[in-house]
Amino acid sequence: MALILAATFIGFGIWTLKPDTMDDNDDGPKLGAFLTTAFLFFLAEMGDKTQLATVALAARYHSVVTVTIGTTAGMMVTDGLAVFLGERLAGSAQMKWIRWVAAGLFLLFGIASLITGLRGSK
Repeated sequence: MALILAATFIGFGIWTLKPDTMDDNDDGPKLGAFLTTAFLFFLAEMGDKTQLATVALAARYHSVVTVTIGTTAGMMVTDGLAVFLGERLAGSAQMKWIRWVAAGLFLLFGIASLITGLRGSK
């Protein structure tokens, strides 16, 4: 598993170095920023640890509504903070440096996972 994780981190690190391009592609339906974000967030969160923890907490405390409100509020605060700080950072930092730092972190984690996986397979 550590070797798969290492390959994934290294792959993302390399992919991060490729700048995004803004293609004017008019193919496909236009859902708007809100619906597109909501749909992709829903797909990304399907079956993740947060969702499983929410189900476990709701079962443990027999309070589906309270646990759902708490987890939703927590996600909104953390995601809102990330969006707010990301907007501020994007306005003051060069995207080239952000890409290089992000790629470096992915590669660093990939190398650490690779070392862990190789040590564990001995």
